[in-house]
Amino acid sequence: MLTRAQGTALSVGAVLGTGVISMPALAAQVAGPASLVAWLALILLSAPLAWTFAALGARHPDGGGVSTYVRLAFGPQAAAAVGWCFSFAVPLGAPPAVAFAGGYVADVTGGGRATVVATFLGVLALVATMNWFGLQISGRVQLYLAAALAALLFVTVVAALPHARWANLTPFAPHGWSGVGAAAAILVWGFAGWEAVSSLSGEYRDPRRDVPRATAAAVLVVGVLYLAVAAASVLVLGPAVGNSPAPLADLLAVGFGGPVRVVTAVVAVLLTIGAVNAYLAGASRLGVALARDGALPARPFRTPRRSLAVVTAGSLVSVALPISLHTAMLLVTGCFTLVYVLGTAAALKLLPPGWSRRGAALAFVATLALLVLNGPPALLSLVVAAGAVAYVSRRTPAKIASPSSSSAGSIAPKPNTNPVESLP
Repeated sequence: MLTRAQGTALSVGAVLGTGVISMPALAAQVAGPASLVAWLALILLSAPLAWTFAALGARHPDGGGVSTYVRLAFGPQAAAAVGWCFSFAVPLGAPPAVAFAGGYVADVTGGGRATVVATFLGVLALVATMNWFGLQISGRVQLYLAAALAALLFVTVVAALPHARWANLTPFAPHGWSGVGAAAAILVWGFAGWEAVSSLSGEYRDPRRDVPRATAAAVLVVGVLYLAVAAASVLVLGPAVGNSPAPLADLLAVGFGGPVRVVTAVVAVLLTIGAVNAYLAGASRLGVALARDGALPARPFRTPRRSLAVVTAGSLVSVALPISLHTAMLLVTGCFTLVYVLGTAAALKLLPPGWSRRGAALAFVATLALLVLNGPPALLSLVVAAGAVAYVSRRTPAKIASPSSSSAGSIAPKPNTNPVESLP
């Protein structure tokens, strides 16, 4: 079972992940210093979004996560659409997530594409092994990673801030205010993750108490670190941040001087391990829940280990696809944003009247706007959702779990949640 501290660490790792080593440069490239407006907007959005999923996870803890909530609210077809979008996005998103860290490693070693791919294979093998032997091992490792990385990021920002210059904020919006919207669409990548850990809500000792508290702590940590790193990048590096392949390394170099590339490469790899770890853990549990409910074939997803093997194999296939990093990111964020839209819509129906439902309403409107900002790549999420609906619709009603079948009162059944006991 997960402790509150381990759950907080998994949440921080899932959301913070690769965003902190790459997003400051990508957002500044399209919006300049005005990218800080997009950062602040996404941080403010993440609070009601995270709280919405925490409230749902506390009331309906289940490995299906957002898929379970949508099924309870709208039925099996909508739930399958959510589950497929998430299951599709995780293996597709793993290669670009690790590519950011691979770029840091290549910067140190002088390698190229081969170094990036080797980094990906090493991270994937390590994370798959940790999850194969269970969430307790994975959760403890994540706790140590989150604590160490939060300290490293804090030290980096503090060391670089004496070199900040207010003049670097002008011109504030060199690409116009439309650049803020473009930056926000990119930054969705950096804030994806709140839905991933909802699949782990059933693994907490006391979901009603621990899920909201772990989420609140994670929101605070992520918000402070993201805004601090983004602001330091713009104020210290100035216009150069938009063209920097390794903004975190540049900040360390400014703050400490000397050969810091090795340090930032290690930090980048550890951050990536944390993010991929949280996503593979959530996706493996989701696969089991979807198979249980008839939204995926039962044989390959019957246990967490089998589900983990499928997700891992999908990641290996994705790394060989001939698509650019930017395109892959937008395809993934489109899928995640559709998951947010449907998940927050379900919250409007499932949560009792009060602040939680008001927060869900705010999150629903904001995520719907983000889906529009994502542009044409969001169409892939609609294609995946349509495929899920078609698959479920072809199955006989007897093979599809009813909306009430995965929630007995407030606690949903969690078959095969112990991956050590659930042998393939």
